[in-house]
Amino acid sequence: MNKQLNLFGAELELDEPKNKVVNVASVPQRSPFRYPGGKTWLIPTVRKWLKQDKKPIPLMIEPFAGGGIVSLTAAFENLAEKVIMTELDPEISAVWETIFSDDNQWLADKILHFNLSIETAKAALEIDIKQVRDIGFNTILKNRICHGGIITKGAGFLKNGENGKGIASRWYAKTLYDRITAIQQIIKKVEYKSYDAFQILEDYRDCSDCYFFIDPPYTKAGKRLYTFYDLDHAKLFEYVAKVKGRFMLTYDDTEEIRGLADKFGLRYTTIPMKTTHHLEKNEIIISDNLEW
Repeated sequence: MNKQLNLFGAELELDEPKNKVVNVASVPQRSPFRYPGGKTWLIPTVRKWLKQDKKPIPLMIEPFAGGGIVSLTAAFENLAEKVIMTELDPEISAVWETIFSDDNQWLADKILHFNLSIETAKAALEIDIKQVRDIGFNTILKNRICHGGIITKGAGFLKNGENGKGIASRWYAKTLYDRITAIQQIIKKVEYKSYDAFQILEDYRDCSDCYFFIDPPYTKAGKRLYTFYDLDHAKLFEYVAKVKGRFMLTYDDTEEIRGLADKFGLRYTTIPMKTTHHLEKNEIIISDNLEW
């Protein structure tokens, strides 16, 4: 039977995750997104992974930036000297392009002073906008007022939310302002690109000092949560297997994903997490090294 290592190096059977669920309230919240499939809960594990070589990391790359919590953590906590984030989804990309630009303060101010109501939200989202910063604002707006933070077409507004506040229940304008303006401190450390994940993996394939944190749209939830969910997972495994640097690839724990890991000779372990509906489930961590 194929065995795996837990995060402390001991051999486990495949169905025996030994790690406790992380309380996300214990992790600094740095992302402006409420992100389905976000990795805040994984941050304590990511920190250990990034420190495994006991020396500064020249470059960490996150090909599927999404909510960006891993990249932000690596930059803020000086776990990497430089970070590259890439994302193809045009709406998510617009947010990061705006944040990592001279329009950072504009976006923060726009959020802080926006008078949120159902009427103002509908009016903002119905305007045909072209500027990247305006698309970025509308994406944050949808992410904060739609069910589950889902920004795909058809996602409805929150009706009840926290304490019956409806669409305002997740619109923490001052908190968003603070998170976005704080990112100004690390702008020089982070390079953001609207770029293809496969291409960035190819570009840096031979970088032996690079760390790759790879969190693709998930096989089970992707269609509901993401605009760009149609991903060739076998191709991704093939690309990851060729990189010379360190990597961590995260996925739903499914037979398909285990099969792909086995096919390409990649080691994996499971780790428990709690969903937004407080259901515990396992995810798979696939890595070049699990002994950290």
